[in-house]
Amino acid sequence: MTKTLDFLLSTYLFLSFLVLSSDAAAAAGGEQTMSHGQCMAQTCPANADLNQSLVIENATPTGSNFTFICDPLRKAQIGIDMSTFAFCDKKLPYPARARDLVGRMTLSEKVTQLGNNATALPRLGLTRYDWWSEALHGMSNVGPGTFFDNLVPIATSFPTVILTTASFNEVLWKSIGEAVSTEARAAYNLARGGLTYWSPTINVVRDPRWGRITETPGEDPLVVGTYAANYVRGLQDIPGTEKTADLNSRPLKVSACCKHYTAYDVDNWQGVQRYSFDAKVTEQDMVETFNRPFEMCVKDGDASSLMCSYNRVNGIPTCADPKLLNETVRGEWNLHGYIVADCDSVEVIVDAHKWMNVTNEEAVGLSLRAGLDLDCGVYYTKYGENATKIGKVEEADIDKSLVNLYVVLMRLGYFDGNPTFNNLGKQDMCTAQHIELATEAARQGIVLLKNDNDTLPLSTSNLRTLAVVGPHGNASEAMIGNYAFDNWKPGRPLNYAPGCVDVQCKDANSIPQAVQAVNGADATILIAGLDLSIEAEGLDRNDLLLPGNQVQLINQVVDASKGPVILVMMCAGGVDINFAKNNTKIKAILWVGYPGEEGGRAIADVVFGKYNPGGRLPITWYQADYINNFPMTSMQLRPVDSQGYPGRTYRFFTGPTVFPFGHGLSYTKFAYQLTPPPPQKSAITIKLNNQQHCRDLEYKNATAKPQCAAMLINELQCKEQIQFDVEVQNVGSKDGDEVILVYSSPPADIAGTHIKQVIGFKRISVPAGKSQKVPFSFNACTSLMIVDVGGSRLLASGVHTITIGDGLASFLIQVNYN
Repeated sequence: MTKTLDFLLSTYLFLSFLVLSSDAAAAAGGEQTMSHGQCMAQTCPANADLNQSLVIENATPTGSNFTFICDPLRKAQIGIDMSTFAFCDKKLPYPARARDLVGRMTLSEKVTQLGNNATALPRLGLTRYDWWSEALHGMSNVGPGTFFDNLVPIATSFPTVILTTASFNEVLWKSIGEAVSTEARAAYNLARGGLTYWSPTINVVRDPRWGRITETPGEDPLVVGTYAANYVRGLQDIPGTEKTADLNSRPLKVSACCKHYTAYDVDNWQGVQRYSFDAKVTEQDMVETFNRPFEMCVKDGDASSLMCSYNRVNGIPTCADPKLLNETVRGEWNLHGYIVADCDSVEVIVDAHKWMNVTNEEAVGLSLRAGLDLDCGVYYTKYGENATKIGKVEEADIDKSLVNLYVVLMRLGYFDGNPTFNNLGKQDMCTAQHIELATEAARQGIVLLKNDNDTLPLSTSNLRTLAVVGPHGNASEAMIGNYAFDNWKPGRPLNYAPGCVDVQCKDANSIPQAVQAVNGADATILIAGLDLSIEAEGLDRNDLLLPGNQVQLINQVVDASKGPVILVMMCAGGVDINFAKNNTKIKAILWVGYPGEEGGRAIADVVFGKYNPGGRLPITWYQADYINNFPMTSMQLRPVDSQGYPGRTYRFFTGPTVFPFGHGLSYTKFAYQLTPPPPQKSAITIKLNNQQHCRDLEYKNATAKPQCAAMLINELQCKEQIQFDVEVQNVGSKDGDEVILVYSSPPADIAGTHIKQVIGFKRISVPAGKSQKVPFSFNACTSLMIVDVGGSRLLASGVHTITIGDGLASFLIQVNYN
C-alpha cells in the first residue's frame, strides 16, 4: 500500500492518517480528514447521554446570575437569607467560617459530608458536591464530578504525563496546568465539572514493569517533584495571589491533589494486588526517593490536597498511618489543604489488608485520627456515626477534617464566588490555543532514539512513495492514554497494513499483507509498541519485550523494505528493542509515548523536519534480562552484589541498557562550554562551632574516611551556592532545542550512595550557528545532599563532582569542615 506523498505534505494529519492519496486523487480534490483537535473544536459528535444525577445543583450558566453558596440572590431561590450565617461573613477568616458551619451540623449531618459525594444540607443552604474529578493530562470523566454531554462534548487531551515530562520544560508543564484549569473552571460554570481535581500522579518509576508509568513523570525524584510543583501551580495559582501571607486563605483556581502517597508502584503483578501489597521500604529510600516528590508537591507547589495509596508501608496502611499523614504531611511539610483516600482505601484496610482484624468502625476511627480527612468511598459516611458513638473516634476529629475540607472550598470560591472566572464557558473548552499547546507538548516530548546517516528528517525531494505499517498505524484511541474521556470519536478507517490485529499481535496471519505493502516503497514508517491492554492501572507487565509477534512483524517488514525503515515506538514503559537498535536497515527510531489528541500531527512534524526533536528519556530502557534478577515486589533501589541484585534507576544501576535515562538525539549538534571555565576543583569550607557534631558514614575504604565525614543539613546554615554558566553552541545546520541536564555525584569512597543524581535542568532553543549562555545556581546542601541509612539528610565532606550532560563538561567541589 504505497502511496505518493503530496496529500500528506499538504495537511499534516494524524500519523494514523499517514496513508497517502495518489497524485490523481489529490488533484481530483480527494477527501481530507480533519485532525482530532480540529474536530473537537468544530464538529465532534457529542455524547447524547446526559447523566442528570451528576449535575451540581446550585451551578448555573456563567454570567451575572451565577450562584454560589453565600450568594444573596439565593434568598429568592431557596428562601434562606444566607447572610445570617457566620460562615457567610466574608470579614471572618476561612477557618473561623468553616468551624461555624461545622458547628451548626448534627453528627448525622457531619458524616454525610465525609465521602466524595457530599450530600446536600438544605437547612444550611449546602448543595451536593462531588469531590472526585480527574485532570491527569486534561479533564477526564473518570471521576463522577465531571461529565461530558451535548453542552460540553469534550476537553483538550494533552499527551500523557510520561511524554510531557520528556520535554524537560518547566514552563510547558505549568502552561498545560493553566490550560486544564481554565477548561475545568469553564465546565464548572456550565455545571459539568467540580473544582477539586485528584491529579497529578507523582509516584517515582522504580520498576520498568509497572503498569502506570504512563501517568508518571519518570524515575528521577527531583524531576518528578519539579513536574509536580509546576503542574500544580498551573492548576491552582491565580496570578497575583501566589504569595498570599496566609497560605490557608490563598485563593485557588482549582484544587490539585498529589497522589498516590506513598511507595505505591505495584498494581497487579503475578497475583500480587495493590490492595493487599505491603511495601517493605527502608527509611533511606523513603526520604531520598519515594517521599521527595510529595514533599516538593506540598512545599514548592503548595498543593491543596494529597491522596494516600492502597498499599501498606512496612505493615501499616498508608491511609491509617499517623506518621505518614499527621506527622509528615501536616507537621513537617505543612499541608494547606485536605488528605483524601484513594477510592475505597478505608474499605480495603478491612477487606483486603485485614489489618489487625479491625472492624469497619475501627478502620474509620484509625484513619480519621491518622489525618485522613475525606473518604473516596462510603465507609466514612456509612460507619462514621456509629464509630463515634462507640468511642472509636472523637467527634472533634470529624470536625477537624470537615474544617480542612470547607476551607479548601472557600478558597475555591464555592461559598463566595470568584468573579475572575465568571465569564469562562463553552468557548473556553478545547480552544485553538489549547489544541496548539497539546501539539507543542507532543512535539517537545518526542525522543529521537536513533538516526543513522541522518535519515530523519525524511526529505521530500527524492521520496515519492511511503509505506505505513504496524499495529499502531491507526492508533487514534491508544494515543489518548488513560484518565481521559470515553466519548472521543476516532477518525475513519484507513487503507493501511497493520500486520497485526492489535498490539498483542497473537496472530501472525496478517504479517504477509504488511510485507507486501512495503514492496517498492521509498521509505517505511513502522508504528509498534504497547497500549492499555499491556500496561495500565491494575495491570503490570511480566516482561520488557514487544508483545506477541511484533518482533517477527518488524523483522519481516524490514527484510522486505528497499528503503530506510523508521520505527516509531508508542509506549510508556521501556521495551527491549536492541534487535531494532542494532539492525542497520532500521535507520531511525522515535519514542512518542502516548502523545495525546494531536500526537499524529506532532509525529508527522518530526518525521518530515517541520520540528527538530529535543526530548529526553525520563526513564531507563533496560534489557529484557534485567528483570530476571529480582521480583517486582522487592522495593530496594540499591544493588546487593551478594544476591546478584543490580539496583534500580540510573542512580543505582551500572549495567547495560537499551537506552539510558536522559538519552535523546537531535537533527543538529550542540557543544558545551563552561564560561568562564571554573577551576578544576573549587572548595567549600564550613567552620563548625562546638555545638555542631559530625556524623559518621560507612566508607568502602576505611583509610579514605575523613575526620569529619558529614553534617546534618538541618544543622547547617546552607548559604553556600554553586554558580556557573553553560554556553551551548549549535554547531549544526538546523535550529534546535537542547535539554541541559546537570548532575552531582558524591565522593567516590562513601558506601551505599547514588552514582549520580539530577540537580537541575533547562530546555533552551538555539538557532543554527548561534550560542546561548545559561546560568545555573544551586544550593550546595540541596544539590550535594546524600541520605544515610537512617533517613538523615547529610552534606558529606570530600570531593563531589558536577557533570553537565553526558560528561560534556564537569568540575569538582571539595567540601571541608573545620
